[in-house]
Amino acid sequence: MFCTMPRTTYVMRRVFPATDMYTNLISSALFAGGAAGLISGLLQLMFVQPVLLHAELYEVGTLVHFGAGTSASANPVVLGPELLRDGLSVLFNILIYCGYAMLLVAAMALAEGFGTVTNGRNGIVWGVAGFVTVQLLPAFSLAPEVPGVASGDVYDRQVWWVLTVVSASTALWFIAFSRRRIAWVAAVALLLAPHLFGAPEPDYFTGTAPPEVAALFAARSLGSGLFAWSVLGCVAGLFWARAENRSATGPGLI
Repeated sequence: MFCTMPRTTYVMRRVFPATDMYTNLISSALFAGGAAGLISGLLQLMFVQPVLLHAELYEVGTLVHFGAGTSASANPVVLGPELLRDGLSVLFNILIYCGYAMLLVAAMALAEGFGTVTNGRNGIVWGVAGFVTVQLLPAFSLAPEVPGVASGDVYDRQVWWVLTVVSASTALWFIAFSRRRIAWVAAVALLLAPHLFGAPEPDYFTGTAPPEVAALFAARSLGSGLFAWSVLGCVAGLFWARAENRSATGPGLI
């Protein structure tokens, strides 16, 4: 004698969607920040650090610009790789970009409320926007500087940088997600305000390094930043989209 049991259908649905969202945010940010930070650290070791060490030779007086009747070499011998120094540089880059990634992925999640679909491709746009906000717009009035140059008060510069980043991020958000003309006018005002007010400057300009070295340092700093931010946005968008898909279709038995 056989006993036939009725078929039981288990309904799979998401449990604790808020927890899923935070898990997706953190995991996406850690993956993206780790990848972008590693790339940023390597780019700095290869391109930015040699220029920085070159400028330090002028700061300590090993090389002299416009002095002693001779011209200093444009390609001096600088310090070679140091495991501790270079390893810490890469590590701190990873930590910094993980923090940037947290903010970027949080903005991606918030933008979904406006109907935006995030993926690896448009994540690059997010990354470029982050670069413009954090590095390019502040550098418009407060460019990256080599050692030995005169500069304004550190605290004043930090406050100006933070206010510039806040105003720039708000302006770009208005441009991207607002359809009101008044919001666009406000965005233009926010973009211009920090630079019209002016970044903190020293009482007078001095510098031991040649202007060519200073210009190369600023250019390479911004160039490596653009590449790293593009990778950050792409990887963050890719992992965020995959995590959201898994949350929508994954198991959640109750």
